[in-house]
Amino acid sequence: MTRRWMSTIALGVMAFVLGACVTSEVQEPIPVQTASLNVPDVDPVLSVEHGMASWYGPGFHGRLTASGEVFDREEMTAAHRDLPLPSFVRVTNLNNRESVILRVNDRGPVSENLVIDVSEEAAERLDFIDAGIVPVRVEVLSWRPAVL
Repeated sequence: MTRRWMSTIALGVMAFVLGACVTSEVQEPIPVQTASLNVPDVDPVLSVEHGMASWYGPGFHGRLTASGEVFDREEMTAAHRDLPLPSFVRVTNLNNRESVILRVNDRGPVSENLVIDVSEEAAERLDFIDAGIVPVRVEVLSWRPAVL
């Protein structure tokens, strides 16, 4: 066999092998459940915090939050000491692995033993209304600087 034919055969074999490695199926990304929030495209996790969470609702319902909006205990929101307002976080109840995405629009919690306060609706979805306080993982997904 000539060198030319050997090169042609080698190229054909390589094309066949490479073609076999390519899949024709495109996998769709798994959508994140945002509980009907208007969440921007979810960025990679920017930071992670572990600690205890509590919930707040009845006594604060209708009051102004630190962001200037009216607190609604039925919204998927949270209060955090340091994160820019608004920020989006994924909060996971470490007792049952339930997880929700929340918009941080307020300051708190007051207690140094807590890392985040969530709305009553969020606590219900995380299944800790009765417990009141649970261990959580807080993943910061995104934040947008305040518009001046």
